[in-house]
Amino acid sequence: MRLSILLPFGPVRPEQVVPFANLVNWTCADRLWQGHGMLLDSHHLINWLAGIGIRVPSGFGVTLMPLRSPYQAAIEARSVALATGHSVVAGFGPGGLQAQRSFLGSPYSSQIGACREYVTTVRGLLHGETVENSGAHFPGVSKLLEYKQAPVHVGLGVLREKMAALAGEVADVAITWLGAASYLDQILMPAMRKGAEQRTAEKPATVTAIVPVALSGPDRKVTDLAGASCGTHIQAPHYKDALKKAGIEVSGDGDPKDAEKLVDGGVFLYGTAEEIHQRLDAYREIGVDEVVLNATGVGLVAGPRAAAQDLLEILEAAP
Repeated sequence: MRLSILLPFGPVRPEQVVPFANLVNWTCADRLWQGHGMLLDSHHLINWLAGIGIRVPSGFGVTLMPLRSPYQAAIEARSVALATGHSVVAGFGPGGLQAQRSFLGSPYSSQIGACREYVTTVRGLLHGETVENSGAHFPGVSKLLEYKQAPVHVGLGVLREKMAALAGEVADVAITWLGAASYLDQILMPAMRKGAEQRTAEKPATVTAIVPVALSGPDRKVTDLAGASCGTHIQAPHYKDALKKAGIEVSGDGDPKDAEKLVDGGVFLYGTAEEIHQRLDAYREIGVDEVVLNATGVGLVAGPRAAAQDLLEILEAAP
């Protein structure tokens, strides 16, 4: 199982990303992941790093579909592969209904249908195909200019069974977030295998789990760290529903007990570096291909330097 890292804060200057990119160059970390950049664009950051000579494999988990056409999304993912010379995982997700309403005027008429069209279009473009889509969400005919680049793997953000089944059918990578190993094992990965029965691609989809982590310490409160890392997400209905399916019922109103439930449920990993690796073994045992260490809670509470130190210690303790 590969270990990667998530950029644990939203930078306002590109040079702030350099220490985290260098963790990929200097440790066992496989890839530098980012969420959707709302200050500096995530793709621009990786291209900027490449411009100053720091070229690393990258992952985007997940870029919001309403803000990019499939064609633009394919161009941006390929531009990163061309600039870095390394593989890219371009993950996409529809966002919440309120976000869709804000950006598009109304939500997608079918969440699964929109994701199917988007992922198959982007994936087809990146494979050099002329894509003809007559669907309801992204109709059109398009093709990228032909040019060979490092591999770009198209991912789909996965919270619940239907999206997991779709990822198993049409995506290269299923990207999970706020999913304990037991939830992946019992709910999401069986749904992926079911979806794979309809798959036409040769290789099955892989699984990348973004896992929030923090090292324990005398000056740290786990509820503060878990709340900072996950609190905004668990206010959204689709996240609350996914956690409920995993047996974790949260209020989403900032109650510290919510953070405790995330820790007790194996969603947020807290402890020494060795204890965190022991808990990560559960992901390895069920066949997860990659775990992305997410120290966002530490970054928000104690700052980016503390988050970088946590990530370094966890990576150095990897078996």
